Amino acid sequence: MRRYLTAMGVVGRPRTRSFRAHLGGRFRRGPGGRWMPCEAWQVNTVDEIARLFRMRLLLGGAVPMWGWDTYRSGHGRMRGKLLGVVPVADGSGPEFDTSELVTWLNDAVLLAPGMLLDPRVRWEETGEDSFRVAVTDAGRTVSAEVLLGARDRPRDFRTEDRWADLPGGLVRATWSTPVLDWTTVDGLPRLGRACALWHLPDGSRLVYAELSLLDLALDDALDVDPGRTVR
Repeated sequence: MRRYLTAMGVVGRPRTRSFRAHLGGRFRRGPGGRWMPCEAWQVNTVDEIARLFRMRLLLGGAVPMWGWDTYRSGHGRMRGKLLGVVPVADGSGPEFDTSELVTWLNDAVLLAPGMLLDPRVRWEETGEDSFRVAVTDAGRTVSAEVLLGARDRPRDFRTEDRWADLPGGLVRATWSTPVLDWTTVDGLPRLGRACALWHLPDGSRLVYAELSLLDLALDDALDVDPGRTVR
């Protein structure tokens, strides 16, 4: 854990309270689905644990579909609209509350580890090159195992605290975000490319997102009104 925090440039720097990120890549909605180009923007905060994530997909390379993932005040929600008007997805409830809090934790580990220096976060060593990290918010605790690779930077993040939204309904499954590469910006490690995948109960794996970090600004989050981004 100390090696990770040192390698990520957290030691000796002020705690990170928020960040803005811009990502790009490709996404698919399920097994056998076509890959679609995508672009995403998000704001995360820690004083109030919150995550506002907006994604634009292009169906057939031309028709826009917007997706929103939010976590705020202890509640998570996932919504999708074709052309920004026609609803194609809308999920909320305890499973989404837990899943969206896990995603906040994943973002902190990979994008802004200074956000983990908070009394609501707990750490546990699990091996020479791994540790478990957990966060508690609104009476709910989620955790994940972080596996370290070269230069003590994360190479994977694995959790059992997420539900896959599959055609047959919600399924609790192992979720991981393998890191493909890291870059260095202003002397600090910065995530380059990563993917997101489900390890499904039948033994299959579903890689559904491949993303590159295009821009990251720490402690420069705007006061975003979720009512403007989730309607």
